[in-house]
Order: sequence, then structure tokens, then C-alpha cells
Amino acid sequence: MNYSKIILIAFFATVLFTSCKQHQEARRPVSQSSGSFMKQSIARNKKLIAGEEDQIDAVIKSNPAKKYIASKKGYWYYYESRNLTDSLTPKKGDIALFDYEIKDLKGNVIYSQEELQPQVYKVDKQEIMMGLRDGIKLMRKTEKVNFLFTSHMGYGFHGDNNKIGTNQPLFCTVTLRDFMPESKYNEQIQPNTVAKVNTPIKAKSITKDSLTN
Repeated sequence: MNYSKIILIAFFATVLFTSCKQHQEARRPVSQSSGSFMKQSIARNKKLIAGEEDQIDAVIKSNPAKKYIASKKGYWYYYESRNLTDSLTPKKGDIALFDYEIKDLKGNVIYSQEELQPQVYKVDKQEIMMGLRDGIKLMRKTEKVNFLFTSHMGYGFHGDNNKIGTNQPLFCTVTLRDFMPESKYNEQIQPNTVAKVNTPIKAKSITKDSLTN
């Protein structure tokens, strides 16, 4: 075999090897945990939240008579009625008795107070909308507060699979009728009475026995 044939064979072998290598590399799966993917996802979420905050800001500016307070947790609220006599607020493990209603930012009722019925909630020990979980702990007995929540403080991307849509900011009106330590609540409720935190709050029913576990 002469020298030119050896070079020609070597050339084709190199081309074939390179082609196979490139083909194999192209078939590698793309990892969605890569840095660029995560950065894009974070950027989209920030843009989404910023858009919802703009909607909320428009609601606040449309009614300057309402003195909204910006919470550190990323929601806004104002008092419809206040209790300046008491200083206590619900704490973890207390039983909070409240009524509430959910609207969209245009004021359309999504869930009425009648639909949701009186709520019995074991503070910080039941599943509940993130915004309400924090907001209730700001309230004193008998106070009525209006909250503006971005979707990440409400039901996020999935909504509640019923009336609350995808990435939907919410307007919630909450009246804290009463709250008390769990032991006091156990003394007051009747045996076998079932108290519920109703849809769209995703929480388990409370009975006298379950509160003592």
C-alpha cells in the first residue's frame, strides 16, 4: 500500500470518527436543572409577580381613601374595622374563628362568605392559603381586614382547580370573630362536633379528639 492510500484511509477514518462523535453529543439530553434554565425560570416568575403587583398597585391607587399597609411578606391590607382595645393576636396552636370572602381584583365574588361558612382554624397547624396563614396572625378579635394577595400568596400556578384561576391575585375580606387557646376551645365545643375549614382552604376537619393529638 503506497503512502497516498494510507493518507486517504486515515482522512476518511478521521471524518467518520468526528461525525459519529458529533452525532452522539447532539443526542445528549438537555438538563432542565442547568444554570441557564433556572435563571430563565426565576426571571419569568419575577416578571409574573411584578405584573400582579402592578395590578394590585392600580387597585390601591384607584381608592386613595383606603389606607393600605404593605406587609413584609409581600401582600397589602387595610382595616375596615379595628379593635384598639385588645393587644393580643392569634399565635401558633390557637383556634381562630373567622369568616371570609374571596373576590378578584375587579370586585367580582369568587367565593362568598355564605359559601365558605364560618371557619375554625388551628393556627399554623393546618393547610391554608399562605396569605391568610400570615394575615390572620396580625388581627385582633372582631377586626375586619381586607387583604390583597399576589397569586404566590394565594393558590399560585394551579389555582384551586375550581373557581380560582391560574396565577390569580386575590382580594380577601376577613373578619376574626374570636380566637382562643386550644385547651379553652376543647372545653367549649360539644362532643363529636365537627368544625371545618372549608373550600378553598385545603385543611382537614377538626374534632375535639384531633385537637388533642
